[in-house]
Amino acid sequence: MARVLFINAGSEGHINPTIGVVEELISRGEEVVYFTIEDFRERIEKTGAIVRTLDGQQFIKAFISGGRNNLLERINGLLFTADIVIPSVLGQIEGEHFDYIIHDSMFGCGRILAQILKLPAINSCTSFAQTEAQFDNMFEQLSKKIPAETFSEFQRLTARIEEKYGIKILSPYEVFCNPAPLTIVYTTREFQPFGEAFDHTYKFIGPSISTRFIQENFDLTAIKGKGPIYISLGTVFNQAIDFYKLCFKAFGNTDHTVVMSIGEKARASDLGEIPKNFIVKNYVPQTEVLKYTKLFITHGGMNSTHEGLYYGVPLIVIPQGADQPIIAGQVAKIGAGMQLQMQGLTANQLREAADHVLNNPSFQKAVSNIRESFQKSGGYHQAVDEIFKFKSKYDI
Repeated sequence: MARVLFINAGSEGHINPTIGVVEELISRGEEVVYFTIEDFRERIEKTGAIVRTLDGQQFIKAFISGGRNNLLERINGLLFTADIVIPSVLGQIEGEHFDYIIHDSMFGCGRILAQILKLPAINSCTSFAQTEAQFDNMFEQLSKKIPAETFSEFQRLTARIEEKYGIKILSPYEVFCNPAPLTIVYTTREFQPFGEAFDHTYKFIGPSISTRFIQENFDLTAIKGKGPIYISLGTVFNQAIDFYKLCFKAFGNTDHTVVMSIGEKARASDLGEIPKNFIVKNYVPQTEVLKYTKLFITHGGMNSTHEGLYYGVPLIVIPQGADQPIIAGQVAKIGAGMQLQMQGLTANQLREAADHVLNNPSFQKAVSNIRESFQKSGGYHQAVDEIFKFKSKYDI
């Protein structure tokens, strides 16, 4: 048995793919100590892991303090979180022994902690992966519009980390992508843009979809046999009352059964009269609903996109932010759905897009192809197989 230090932060998209991995590690005899924010304690404890928490509010405050105007400001924000994450982790594990570290590809200063602790490191990449060459090419294009003072701030922050911890950061890529000797990528090489560009240190294990707790207030029998349209904007960018009302106009009082998840912060009472063919909930057991769904209208988060395609559902992707435009573009590129823009979207456009996807067999064919590649991939079982090969290589 080895002791594993798992470093993550706090968002559904970065936490959920790791749940099956942690459960599988523990089932094979590993002891996992998992750092996250308090909101995810219960979910991670159910895997059998030991949970230690970071201050979520301070983490977000530090991240946002870097700015939101360009990529380097966001990278600076990640460097600001070092003052929250590193002392907290080091303080809570003082005197403990770990054999290796698994860290998120973006949040949690994973690469820095791995170097401080001198532990063999594995990168957990829940979005599309980027090689250093790909990142540098993108950054070079973007850097022309980044103010000089933002670069100065990056240099100041990296110098401070070197002074405090003796760790030299050589590039923005190291901060944003946290490269490691092994990277677990939770998609397939077929779905990954430029998948052929990645070497053997990147293991594309496919979607990591594990069983989740299902709330009892959703009656699945209400949708069985009805082939519903399912609408969800995920867990972050979901306070979109006008969009939900637009969906009523697009699909209200039609022959479609529509399931719509509006998130925990929106209230159904703010939506006005709900059409009789709509089922509106703050929370929906997504993976269960998708088993019966004929069309998924989504924000295009990596988790939601993977889950929709895994269950063979064509997509209409309306990206809200982060990496969602890239994911939406990839869905459209492989023919598994359409991309729409939220700005200026009308009920007619949404309804026509839905009709087009539902009535054009090419979408279903493309979805079936990618579904096959997803379901042939090993998921979290393969992820742990790769981790154990890594252990063998490092004689752990």
